[in-house]
Amino acid sequence: MAQPADKGYYRFLVLFFNCLLTFGSYFCFDIPSVLQDQFQGNLTCPNATVLNGTGDCVEGLGMTPQQYNLLYAIYAWTNAVVVIIAGFLIDKLGNRFGVFLFSFLCVLGSSLFALGSHFRGTSYLLPLMLTGRLLFGSGNGSLTIVQNRITAFWFKGKELALAFGLTLAFSRLGSVLNFFLTQKFEEKYGMQWTLWGGALLCVLGFVSAIIVSTLDKVGMRQLGLDGAIQEESRKVRIQDVKVLSLRYWLLVLTIMFFYNGIFPFIADASKFIQDKYDDYSQKEAAYIAGAVYDSSLVLSASVGILIDYVGLRGVFAVTCAVLTLPVFGLLAFTFVPPLVSTVWLGVTYSFAAASMWPSIPLVVPQATIGTAMGLATSIQMIGIGISNLVVGQILGTKSSESKIPIWRWQRMMIFMLANTVSCIITSVLLNVVDHRQDGILNKTRKRSGPTEEESDRQPLSQGEEQQGEDEEDDGGARSHSINS
Repeated sequence: MAQPADKGYYRFLVLFFNCLLTFGSYFCFDIPSVLQDQFQGNLTCPNATVLNGTGDCVEGLGMTPQQYNLLYAIYAWTNAVVVIIAGFLIDKLGNRFGVFLFSFLCVLGSSLFALGSHFRGTSYLLPLMLTGRLLFGSGNGSLTIVQNRITAFWFKGKELALAFGLTLAFSRLGSVLNFFLTQKFEEKYGMQWTLWGGALLCVLGFVSAIIVSTLDKVGMRQLGLDGAIQEESRKVRIQDVKVLSLRYWLLVLTIMFFYNGIFPFIADASKFIQDKYDDYSQKEAAYIAGAVYDSSLVLSASVGILIDYVGLRGVFAVTCAVLTLPVFGLLAFTFVPPLVSTVWLGVTYSFAAASMWPSIPLVVPQATIGTAMGLATSIQMIGIGISNLVVGQILGTKSSESKIPIWRWQRMMIFMLANTVSCIITSVLLNVVDHRQDGILNKTRKRSGPTEEESDRQPLSQGEEQQGEDEEDDGGARSHSINS
């Protein structure tokens, strides 16, 4: 008699609760972006005036631009360190250990961040909020790794691309709802309750962790794979990093430079839109900044399936970088409506996430995929953290300015342009090196399809490296696009 775990409804039940793991944490991540005016607002507004229904003074936490950007930098730096250790621990100790630990860290970090807002005007504010972001970063990036592993296990050889596309779309739904709802909620209930609301959504992720870990444990036991998974976990080695190739490092640099222009921009996009374009309120600016995530939400599943079918990942990587170049030029030197640029950026971001991250398993040996993914995520986060600090320096340190001068914003966009140009250079070099070797990044479905189908039938615990596994990884690699 067939066990429930053998049936389709069971794996989609696992998928539903697995998607909920990061819904709340993705909502929380960009709350500061939506409420940037409040974070950098003055502690008091004794002589505020109102013009056309808009006050010239915003009461808030009194952070400087540099301190505000540090909230994002410390998140990135924490991820850079923790994801390598977390990936190793998850491989050694299992999914259930990972979901409990890292979802709890998300709850603890978001709660401490919310608690920090109660110490406005004191020396405790910044240390508490930075510690909260540090713990939150430790949990959120690592939780994504567990989420990927669970989805890969249950959907390998089945609806893999669809499953990972839905996982990414659900996480981005949290980001999109943040940009649509947070400003309204803050206006009605205040900043402190808004931050506690974000922490409550992380509690939803912890509850989902309990459910998905139970379903995962029961399902693996019914399938008789508990022992095989534990045996495979003993083969993980940190020393595998020594065999990574030049092609891998070029790919990692391409990823880092591309994302250096995405997340630091989104962190400050809402205030940039208000400062440069006079006709936008804070709420409207948040909606426009969130269009990057809106595009990703709509496109992620379909783009993933498209690239799985077409291949040509190296070509897509170069194309994404080249097409991103005009975005920051438009923002820096023209008054084209900002929605054009944010939607445009969202489209290139969606294709980059679907083409760059899944390329990593194709250019490293089978036994080193976990180490390679953790190291790539770490380098990406180091780059983002440094970029956030640079942006904070460019924008200045005086919170008393009602508007940041346009010339400072232009310098920030030029910095984004420089990262994009660097991405173009590394992606071109990546394609040259790949062409001189086996050209696996630009293989098409017609040439690789039969091997992929065969490899999908291999058991998960297979230990021997085979020629066809590269193409299996090509299909399975959709998991890693969510790390973006």
